[in-house]
Parts: sequence; structure tokens; C-alpha cells
Amino acid sequence: MKLTNERPLVLIGAGKMGGAMLAGWMKQGVAADCVVVVDPNPLTEMVDLFRAHSINWHKTVPEGVVAGVLMLAIKPQMMEAVLPALTSLADDRSVILSVAAGTTIARFKDNFGADQPVVRVIPNTPSQVGRGVTAGYATAELTQDQRDLVSSLLESIGVFLWVDTEEQIDFATAVSGSGPAYVFHLVEAMSEAGKRLGLAPELAEALARGTVSGAGELLYQSPEDAAVLRKNVTSPGGTTAAALSVLMGDDALADLMSEAVAKAAHRATELAG
Repeated sequence: MKLTNERPLVLIGAGKMGGAMLAGWMKQGVAADCVVVVDPNPLTEMVDLFRAHSINWHKTVPEGVVAGVLMLAIKPQMMEAVLPALTSLADDRSVILSVAAGTTIARFKDNFGADQPVVRVIPNTPSQVGRGVTAGYATAELTQDQRDLVSSLLESIGVFLWVDTEEQIDFATAVSGSGPAYVFHLVEAMSEAGKRLGLAPELAEALARGTVSGAGELLYQSPEDAAVLRKNVTSPGGTTAAALSVLMGDDALADLMSEAVAKAAHRATELAG
């Protein structure tokens, strides 16, 4: 199955996540005439993107458009108000592709039909630069061609992994969906620690930002496990070992991260009602 201008990818919502994925697809060469965006109030940078690629953009649901893939990138709390207006965009061959945390497959089937092919995915914002991580769960109605199309779309903006149960989508939300924020906060914390030692704010920020992004690139390119890379940096009795005695002492960071990820997973479950 391929996207065409007759059965396009229809993106509902070009906010932070939908916009990041759209920007990633444009960078990867997805044909703009196979994309339709519906968003009543997109950010200025998104309007610039639409114009730069001549993407078909509507403020309201267009008439006469039937999606090959209907992608829902709206906030969960908006879903109930928006879903009923979208039924004209899908037929029984359309794939409903949701990136909304917490909205269950059962809710989409209630709206579009019991036999509707539905995929729930949890991407993250590095999709904008082709380095996203996305987990997905598909219903049994999805054909192999549809499954291949979804995989192709999401692999074009990073790593894509299928999970075995819908429940695991909530777990992926907590780890990879929210995960970039954890890393960005690490940069903030490292920068603040450097400033407290006496480094100029700009220097502390540059050191922290460059270190985390560089370490991430090394992890991306290296075949070694993260534990091996950590040990490679850590000389016995050295400065890194001294720092790790705090972070790893009594499993301090591991316990804190477990608590944080569990909290995020619980919230994802709450959003599902």
C-alpha cells in the first residue's frame, strides 16, 4: 500500500508532535501532494512549512477527502469533541493512526466502526531530526500492506518498534515518549551544577549540552551496551568514579528514574479512563 493524492495521509493536528513528525517526513522526501493537514490554528513555523512544501492545509475538515492513513495528533482531552467530525475522512480501507496518549483503540472503533484498522503509536520529538523512537500497536484488521506502510512512515523518522499489547503503549509512553524531557532536564541539572561550581552560565550550558548530545551520538553509533560505554569512561578512583558513587550509590538514580517512569505510565493509564 502506498500513499497517493487520492488516498493521502491526512494529519489532524500539526502541533508539537504532529508538526515534528510532518517536518521529519518532509526532510525524508515524503511527497507533499500525498499529505493533507487539518489544523485550525497551527504555529507560524508550521504555516511556513506548509507553504515551503506546498502542503494542502485546511482549517476545517475538507469535503471529498478519504484518507489512506488518518493520523490523529491532537491532545487526548480534545479527542471526544473532534472525533465525530472526522468520520467522513475514513472508509474501511483507511488506517486510523493515533499518536494521542491515553485514547484507547476501543474508543476509535466506537467512532469509526468495529472493523476499522487502528494503530496506536507513541513517537517522540526527535522525530523532527530523523532520530525519533516510536512504539506501535496494531489491531488484527491491519493488512500486511498497511502494516508495511505504517512501518515505512515511522522508520523514515527514526527507530520504529512494534509492541505486543496495547498496555505496552502506556509503558513506551513513559520511557521513550516522555524520555526526551528527562534528557533535557539532565542538561539543565548538569548546567546548574556547573554554575554552582563557578562556571559562567553560558559555558556551563555549552559544556552540558555538548556532553549529553555527544554521548547520545556515541551511544547511537556504538555497538556496545550503555553499561560498557559507562565503564569505558570510568577509571578506578578517578573523577567519574567519584561522581558515579553518588548517582549509583544505593541505586539513587536508578530508583529515582524507576519512580519517575512509573508515574508517567500511571498517568498514561489514567488518561485512558
